Amino acid sequence: MKKLLLGVVLGCTILACQNGNSEKSIEEIQSEGKISSIIRNPTTANGTVDSVNVAKMDFEELEYNFGEIDEGGVVEHVFKFTNTGKVPLVISNARSTCGCTVPDWPKDPVAPGEQGEVSVKFNTKGKKNQQSKPVTIIANTYPNQTKVFIKGMVNPDPNAPVKAKSTEAKPSEMNR
Repeated sequence: MKKLLLGVVLGCTILACQNGNSEKSIEEIQSEGKISSIIRNPTTANGTVDSVNVAKMDFEELEYNFGEIDEGGVVEHVFKFTNTGKVPLVISNARSTCGCTVPDWPKDPVAPGEQGEVSVKFNTKGKKNQQSKPVTIIANTYPNQTKVFIKGMVNPDPNAPVKAKSTEAKPSEMNR
């Protein structure tokens, strides 16, 4: 009985290995919902790194300076890139350090040689002076994180109420 069970398990394993996605196009893989079959990890357990057979993001620019804007305005910019790697590029996430900066990225794989875009919106409400907002893009590249920046000067809203500084002593200062 054990030999029969072992034979069935080995047979299924061999059949599963023979039904790989290595010859399928991106469109076929997407239609099956098996994006994970085109993602590969360039770092192995023994520490070797394959930086050749990976997706590569080649951005036209890594930094966008919007100049000056009045507080409360929204800055929008599109960072264009090309996948110069050898496998389809899959962006799994893009994030910023605060909710004022919101990225949007392609959810579908970008084939080698194809272009893609990461658009970024920066809401300057409550922000003033010099600003530099990073967007970290996580993808099947090596290294797996790439940062782009949106920066510039935010002029304070002249109509914003000015907070008055209190001249009264704070409770912690009263007993000194």
